[in-house]
This record gives sequence, structure tokens and C-alpha cells, in this order.
Amino acid sequence: MAASPLRREAVPARHLATITDLALAVLTLVFFVVVALATGVRSPWSGPIPLGLFLGAVLLVRRRWPMTVLLLSIGGVFVYHLTGHWSPAGWIWPAAVAYFTAATTPRVRWAAAVGVAQLVYSAIDFHVILDDHLRRYLVHVAGEGLLLAILIAAGRGYAAALRRREQLREADSRARVAEERLRVSHEVHDVVAHTLAVIGVQLNVAADALEDDPAAAAAALRLAKDVRNRAMADLRSLIGVLRDGPEGTAPQADLASLDTLVADARAAGLHVTLDEHGDRAAVTATPAIALTRVVQESLANTLKHAGASEVAVTIGYGPRSITVEITDDGRGASGAGEGTAGHGLAGMRERVSALGGAFTAGPAPGGGFAVRAEIPVAGSSA
Repeated sequence: MAASPLRREAVPARHLATITDLALAVLTLVFFVVVALATGVRSPWSGPIPLGLFLGAVLLVRRRWPMTVLLLSIGGVFVYHLTGHWSPAGWIWPAAVAYFTAATTPRVRWAAAVGVAQLVYSAIDFHVILDDHLRRYLVHVAGEGLLLAILIAAGRGYAAALRRREQLREADSRARVAEERLRVSHEVHDVVAHTLAVIGVQLNVAADALEDDPAAAAAALRLAKDVRNRAMADLRSLIGVLRDGPEGTAPQADLASLDTLVADARAAGLHVTLDEHGDRAAVTATPAIALTRVVQESLANTLKHAGASEVAVTIGYGPRSITVEITDDGRGASGAGEGTAGHGLAGMRERVSALGGAFTAGPAPGGGFAVRAEIPVAGSSA
């Protein structure tokens, strides 16, 4: 079974997170030791390197236990100072990554409280230079406080950005689901409208011929049954899409369905001519679906509303676009109605417009009703 897209995306994300944590661990070790050596520490193995290794090691689990990592980092810094070692990096900087990570969690207030407590202890611990180096003392305390504020603010900003990105992802997902459901609703309308139109005509034929010509009535009922079976198969697929979510696939009509649609309309009593120009096989899936649904809905509207006897379907398969025109000799605009036909025309217009095409529907110059559409093919700007 193929892996889902979310799973495929999650694996590189986990690898990137691991690499990031390793890089931060190494940088923490290197910077802490380098600063110690640059400020005169003679024996780094007796203090700076072990602390740097400890601070880097705990960062490897910072995403899983952020507050625990923060407390362990602060504890390591305290032990380092209490054992007589001096840290030129101060109290906050060695635990900078831990503070940032804790600030991205809902326990940011606890992280800030721990930081303030550490600042107070740092100010008390550094008071030995207060009398002789007041400016240095103030710079030290203010710098530590500013660094803590920056880390907390950066953590909150990063968390807000992540939430915003997640909200956008969810909104995009909802939009995709809504778009798919709208597409499925169009498919349902097209299938049901065509099926009811053909079945309705065949049932009328069967009712009229039942006494005088039982064979014709039986043939009409068999045709109605066949159309019904095809529609049920399509509807089962559509219901499966609604049940399974946006990853499902609605039944995809292809251009081979045109012959079936024309045959159904002819069996319902319409004289249908199908005139095609160009290479049908060269049409890709997306415009083929739109073309088939336009023809299907137009024939269904003609059967239900137009009172027509003849329909001409003309299709031109061009290199940049497909043109289709369905013209009948029925009652024209007055026969289209404002109910189902109106929704059908709107659905056809939406289908064609979604592909960047043009759609018109209205009375034909010589009488009747005409539906015209120009559907761009993939890769064209038409």
C-alpha cells in the first residue's frame, strides 16, 4: 500500500528536526568552550567542556520535554558555578536554546518565572564587583535581562508563526474538501438529471405501448433499467468519495461516454447527430470530463424541458481548445425553465469557467436553444 502524502511529508520533517537539534547541540558546546578559552580559562576539560557536553546533550530531547531540558540546563549552570568555575558567558546564554524552546510551549509563564529567578540569583552572585565596577555590573545584569526577554519574545513569535501556518494549512485543507464536494455535487446533478430524463421518457414509452406493443414496452423498460444501473454505479462511486474524503476519486467520465450519451438520447426518441472534428484521443482527462458533462447536461435539459425532436452536437478538437455546440429545435429559452435547468446551466458554466473557458447558452438564431462552450486544453493559454 502506498504511503499517504502526510506520512511522506512527515519523514523529511523529522529528519530536519533531528539535524537541527544536533547542530544546536554542537554549536552550544563549541561556543561555550570557545568563549571560555578566549577569556582565559586554562583547563577546559575541568569545567567548560563537560558543561558544554551536558548542555548540548539535553538539547537532543528539547522537543519532547522542553521544560525538563530547561531545568536541567539551569541546574548544570548552577553546579558549574557552585563548584568554583566562572562562566564568561553568564547565566542565561548557556541555556539560551532551552529558554527559547520552553517559550514556544503553553508553559511560557513558567519559563519566564524561572528566567527571572535565575536573573535575581545572577545579580546577587555578581555583586562582588558592585563596589569597584558598577558600570560592568549594570551592563551584566541588564544584558542578561535583555537576552532573556529576547529569547522569550522570539519563542512566542515562533510559536505564533507555527500556529498561523497550521491555521492556513487547515483552511487550505477545508477549502480543498469544499471544492471537492462541490465538484461531486455537480457530478451527482449531472448523473441524476440525465438518468431521470432518459428513464422518464422510456417509462412514458412503455406506458403508451404496454397494451398495443408489449415488445416495445419491454424494450423501453430494459433500456431504462440499463441507464438506471449505470447511474447507480456512478452514484456509488460518488458516495464513496463523500465517505472517504478528499483523497477519493469521483467517477471520471471520458470521451467514450459521448457515444453512450448519444445512444441514450436517441433511444429516448431524439434524433441526435454527433459531428466531431479533430483527434478525440489527444484530449487529456480534465477537459474531457468537462466536455462530457456539458454534453450530458445539455441532452438531459433537452429531453426534460425543450420539447425538441432533433439535437445537433458539434465538437471540434483543436490544439489549444475544444469547442462544443449543442443545438436543438425545441421551445428555446421558454422551455429551459428556472428550476433544474437553471441549476444545470450554472453547473456547466462553473465547470467551463474553472478551466479558463467560455460558456454561453440561449436561444438559437433559427429557433430552439443552443449551448456553446470553449474549453482550453492542458498547457494552453486559450
